[in-house]
Amino acid sequence: MPLDSIIKKNWIEIQKKNTAPVNAIGVKINPKDEKTMKVWREEGIDQFVKR
Repeated sequence: MPLDSIIKKNWIEIQKKNTAPVNAIGVKINPKDEKTMKVWREEGIDQFVKR
């Protein structure tokens, strides 16, 4: 199930400000949280990690 476009846009903006994977509210994602990490990759949010 794809994310709502508003949520995705917000998540991208938050991710651009962080150097580690974060969820849509800006909390660092635990690497063991496979469900969230899967969505994070599938939706392309991983491309926006601050370098």
